Amino acid sequence: MPVSDIVPLSPDFDADPHSFFAKLRAAGPVHLVSDPNTRLSEPYWLVVGYEEARAALTHPGLRKDWHATDMFPEFERTAANANMLESDPPHHTRLRRLVAREFTARRVEAMRPRVEQITDGLLDAMAARPERSADLIRDLAFPLPMTVICELLGVPDLDRESFREWSNDVVAPKPGTLDNTAQRRLSAYLVDLVAAKAESPGDDLLSALIRTRDEDGDSLSPDELIGMAFLLLVAGHETTVNLISNGVRALLAHPDQLAALRADWDGLLGGAVEEMLRYDGPVQNSTYRYTGEDVEIGGVVIPAGQAVLVSLAGAGRDPERFPEPDVFDIRRAPGGHLAFGHGLHFCIGAPLARMEGRIAVRGLLERFPDLALDPAGGPLEWLPGALMHGVSRLPVRW
Repeated sequence: MPVSDIVPLSPDFDADPHSFFAKLRAAGPVHLVSDPNTRLSEPYWLVVGYEEARAALTHPGLRKDWHATDMFPEFERTAANANMLESDPPHHTRLRRLVAREFTARRVEAMRPRVEQITDGLLDAMAARPERSADLIRDLAFPLPMTVICELLGVPDLDRESFREWSNDVVAPKPGTLDNTAQRRLSAYLVDLVAAKAESPGDDLLSALIRTRDEDGDSLSPDELIGMAFLLLVAGHETTVNLISNGVRALLAHPDQLAALRADWDGLLGGAVEEMLRYDGPVQNSTYRYTGEDVEIGGVVIPAGQAVLVSLAGAGRDPERFPEPDVFDIRRAPGGHLAFGHGLHFCIGAPLARMEGRIAVRGLLERFPDLALDPAGGPLEWLPGALMHGVSRLPVRW
C-alpha cells in the first residue's frame, strides 16, 4: 500500500485535521501514513472510518503495551508511562478494577457543587477585568479542570505552570523534542507525592487508591500508583481544557446554534456537549496500538509488529455514520461518537469531563451574553502533533 505523507497532504494539519481525514476517508477507511513529527521513524497505520475505528478499538490483536515492542528504543520506561492506558489484559483488567472501586459515579457527582464554585470564582475574576477581555484557556479552560483534578487526587500546591509545561510536552510535543524529559520530571514529583500520601493519607482519591483492596487482597503497587496518578492528572485535565475551548469556539462560530442553546439550556446543553465532542473533540487520535499478529481492519491486512492510530476525529466526521458530518448541530441525536474511546480503554473520567464541560460552558455564556472571539488577540496558535486538537490560547472579549 502506498504511504500517505501528512505534511504535503495537509499543510494546515494542526489547524484543520478534519480536511486531511476526509481526504483519506474518501479513498478508504485504513491507510499507511508518514508523519515526521511522531516518535516513530517508520510509517504507521491510520484508521479513519467510524465502523473500522470501533472495530480497531476492541480488536484483541491490537495491543497497547509498547514496552513489549522495539519501536521506541530511546524512550525509557518510567513508572509514569507504565500506566493503565499503556497496558493490556489481564494486567489492564486488574488495574481498571482496582481504580473503578474508588473512582465512582458517586464520587464524581459529589464534586458538582465544588466544580460550580470553582467555575463561579474563575468567572468572577474574568468579569472583574477592566479591559473586558481574557484568554479563555488561561483564565477558565485550564484552571478549572486542573483545580478539580488536583483536589480530587489530593495534590497539594502543585506548581501549575510547571505542570502545564510538562503536560503539554507529553501530549503535544513540539517537533524536535521527542524525548521523555517531561515524563521523568512528572515521575519524580509523583514518587514523592505517593510516598507522602502513604505516610499521611486523606479523604482524596489518591489516598483511597493507596488503601483499596479487592476481595483477594490485591492492591496497587507504588509504581502502579505513580502510573495511575500520572494518567489521571494528565488525562484528567488536558482533555477537558480542549473540550471547553473547542466547544466554545464552535458555538461562537455558529451563532444560530448558540442562540438555540441560550434559549433552552435544560433541553439542549447535554446534547450540545456531545456534539462538541463529535464535531471537534479534544483527542483527534488515540494513543498507539501495536499489532501482535496480522490484523484485518476494513479489508486491509496490517502485518504483525506495526503501529496503529485510530482517528477519533476521523470517525466523528464519517458520513456513513453521521449525516452531514461537517455541520455543527447541537440538536443532533446524541451518542455514538468515539471522543472518549471505546471498549476496554474507554475513558474512565468521561463523566467528570462531561460535568465540567456542561458547567463551564453554561456558566461562561450566561455570565457573558455578548462573548465573542477577540480579533485583537492575534491569530490562533494550534497545538502540534497528532494526539490532541486545540489551541494554546483563545482570546475572547465581551
